Amino acid sequence: MDRRHFLGGIASGVGAVALWQLLPGEAEAAYAYTLTDAQWRKKLSPWAYKVLRQEATEHPYSSPLNDEHRAGIFSCAGCAQKLFSSKTKFDSGTGWPSFWAPLPRAVGTNRDFALGYPRTEVHCARCGGHLGHVFDDGPKPTGKRYCMNGVALSFQPA
Repeated sequence: MDRRHFLGGIASGVGAVALWQLLPGEAEAAYAYTLTDAQWRKKLSPWAYKVLRQEATEHPYSSPLNDEHRAGIFSCAGCAQKLFSSKTKFDSGTGWPSFWAPLPRAVGTNRDFALGYPRTEVHCARCGGHLGHVFDDGPKPTGKRYCMNGVALSFQPA
């Protein structure tokens, strides 16, 4: 294989990934809780809207929920779906609230290439709101680290 074919193959691969990212993912209508864009903007703070609806990431150590250690439930700030028990929260040292497991059927996942390499994006199973990402460097028993944006969550003490 010569250099031109090699570089052409790489360009084709990058183009395919870019096109794949433009394809629609899970349809908004597939979620039990849906709002129009205007309704989401009215319901959420500007920063919560950027994270939940536009897949932004809040700055590390900016969320008070990172230091929340009481017993309770962490829910979606968009639709109030119960997502994580405080029993699964741990200090990951990353600056974002982290959990080793979600509640059953609370979240969904998608592949995310936004940074140029594959990650697993986590979204609310009820409204599709972007919550953060899950990584394979968490504690036992799951070995998972659900690294969530605090602005995408609300907390209800037990």
